[in-house]
Order: sequence, then C-alpha cells, then structure tokens
Amino acid sequence: MPDSTIVPNDLSSFWMPFTANRQFKKNPRILASADRMHYKTPEGREILDGTAGLWCVNAGHKRPKIVEAIQRQAEELDFAPTFQMGHPKAFELANRLNNLAPDGLDHVMFTNSGSESVETALKTAIAYHRAKGEGQRFRLIGRERGYHGVNFGGISVGGIVANRKMFGTMLAGVDHMRHTHDPQRNAFSKGQPEHGVEFAEDLERILALHDPSTVAAVIVEPVSGSTGVLVPPKGYLKRLREICDKHNILLIFDEVITGYGRLGAPFAAQYFDVIPDMIVSAKGLTNGVLPMGAVYVKNHIHDAFMHGPEHLIEFFHGYTYSGHPMACAAALGTLDTYEEEGLLTRASELADYWESSIHSLKGHPHVIDIRNIGLVGAIELETIPGEPTKRAMNAMVKAFEKGLLIRTTGDIIALSPPLIIEKSEIDQIFETVSGVLKDLD
Repeated sequence: MPDSTIVPNDLSSFWMPFTANRQFKKNPRILASADRMHYKTPEGREILDGTAGLWCVNAGHKRPKIVEAIQRQAEELDFAPTFQMGHPKAFELANRLNNLAPDGLDHVMFTNSGSESVETALKTAIAYHRAKGEGQRFRLIGRERGYHGVNFGGISVGGIVANRKMFGTMLAGVDHMRHTHDPQRNAFSKGQPEHGVEFAEDLERILALHDPSTVAAVIVEPVSGSTGVLVPPKGYLKRLREICDKHNILLIFDEVITGYGRLGAPFAAQYFDVIPDMIVSAKGLTNGVLPMGAVYVKNHIHDAFMHGPEHLIEFFHGYTYSGHPMACAAALGTLDTYEEEGLLTRASELADYWESSIHSLKGHPHVIDIRNIGLVGAIELETIPGEPTKRAMNAMVKAFEKGLLIRTTGDIIALSPPLIIEKSEIDQIFETVSGVLKDLD
C-alpha cells in the first residue's frame, strides 16, 4: 500500500541546489515538459529556453534520435561495469569522440559530470608527473572567477568566492591567476576584447613565487561561463600555452560549457586554435539528457602510464558509472543529431546576428556591460546598493513570467540558447529581455 503520508507535490523535502530555496518555494517556477526550444509549465504555458537548460541542451529538447537510443539501450543492456570489463558502446563512443577532438587528444576517460571531469583531470595531471619521475610537481593553478564544479578539487582551483568561503581550507598547494575582466578598457566588447593579453603574464609571477618545477597543471575555462561570460582577450590563451610549454606544465581547458558547439566549433580549443593537454567536458556530451562527462587526454599523458607488468592496473581512478551504457547511448544519439543537423558549427552561422541582437540592449536601464562570443552572451546590470544579486534575480523572475528562461549569476544575465535556435527566436529573447530591463527598479 502507498504511504498516505507522502504528498507528491510537497516542495519541502527537496533541498534544491544553487537555489534561493525559501524564495522559490513561495513562488515556484516548475517546468513539466519540453520540446525543441520550449519548456512547458504544468498549466501548459510555454517558456522559451534561453539557457539550453543549464548550458547543456545544445540540440534542443526531446530530440528523437536521443530518445530512441535510450529506449533501445534500456531493452538491450541496462548496466555493465567498466572495471576490468567492457561493453561495445563505451568503445564506440570513445572512438567517435576521438574523431571530434583536436589532434593528439586521442584518449578519453568517462565520468558522470563536469565536477567529476575536473577531479579526474587534476588527479591525472599530478599522477602523470609522478609517473614521469617528477613527483615534486603537485601544485595546481586556477584563476580568479573561475568555476570548475563543486567537488573539493574543483572549488580549490575555482575562484568564485561564494562557492569557496564555507568549506574550509580545501586542497593545499593551489594558487590563482587574476581574472581577465577589465570593464574600464573592454566594456561592451563584441567578441574577444582587444585589451588584456598581458594578464597571462600573471602566471609567470605565480610560477616565480612557487618555483615552476613544483607546478603540475594550470586549469582555465577558455570562456568563463558561470561567472558571467568572461571572454578571453585576444592572444591571452596562446600566451598561457606558451608559458606552460616553457615550464613543462600541463594546460587543462575546462570546456564543460564551451564544448560541443557553443562557440561554433566542436571545442573552444579549435575555435581559438590553442590545444591544451587535457579537455574537460560534460553537459552537451549527452545534450543534458543523462549525466555524463568525458576527459580528453593527450597521447603523451596516457602513454606515461602504460609501463610495467601488463596485469597491473595502470591508474587507480574511476567511477562505478564511468561509461554507463545508458549514458553512452544518449551520447551517441546526441552526436548523431549534432552531425546530421550541423549543430557543432551552427553557432558560427548565427554569431553575427546574435551579437548585433544582444548589443542592441546597450543604453537600456541599469545595463553597464554586454559581452558575447559564439552563441553565448551576458548582460551585466548595475548592482542595487547594499543588495547584490537582487536586480538580476528580479529580472530572472520577470522573464519567466513573460515566457523566457534566463540564467543569472551575481548581477549578470547569462544567455546560451540551444543551437537549433532560429533568428525569430533570437528576436523573441531580446525583445523579452528589453521589456524586462525597462520594468526593473
């Protein structure tokens, strides 16, 4: 018999992530179904998805090839371990991803999220140097305003204060470069800012402080997403690559957001023509349908572990659900959809229209900066004195009431729609945001 004390739609039991729980539960915003570019509320009201869910639904919602792939896989093989065992789709997916990645990143490790992908890359970097006889390389360098998930490694190298302040000392041996945001010189930049390549030299300062021979890896987002779409200045990423090469330090790109077409190329590494030693990914890998991440590793890193007796495990790391059959099926269906519809490069076709549309909001009330690249953009709002984040939160609520899903971080509106978006829907997004801005206090 069902437990009659359980209330199916009681909101109190679920402690929601990254949510103002008390505010939400007084006036909940519930998404009940979705199709292509739209969510629907339980009442049937359509909400245009201006954020690809949570930066992840790159191919839009309820795509047939993904749904069918999951259904077939559930009937065929629900679970198989990948510790000392294998199943066909894990190898098929790894090979497909290998063909997608920049040259030289020919090996893939599977995870279940962006946070796990970051932990995997950081552990791999430290273990790699140890395997090479350089165990003194234990330090990790992140960046202010960086976001690398919520596990201890990720928040340690991350640089968003609110994500760090409540969790103690975190990992030792971590330092941070300064961020690249420079509104005095770069406000309202279109695409990559002209000024700021010199910020990469902050890495040399940190290396001089710690001794570069103690540093294992540098991790950055090519475009910082969750901190408000901070676009790298021209030449900045190439300079980071040069400095890392000079000191034999691994460079890790966190492409959890930029991976799988967000900028108009499969990866930001290809868009910026800067190839890191590892690429961290998740989100768009399965179109957000099932949890999965992938870490792409250069050959020299993989090969450093492939020594000693063949019966011994080379790298003591992994997850129960690494390469889960259902997630692999979802990812393969996603890659089929991307390929057949040209979605991994579609952002390049719409980028100019997107850019002109978002910058049309310059001069609107409270707008102090606008940033864009590919099919991602940010509108930074003036903070209400003494009430940080309130203005953007109010904008998010008003937009939802007007039928548009946006994302906010601090007092910044972030937009990253599914890559299937049409120009008419871009118009709808910015017409709605324009109206919201004009209504804000």
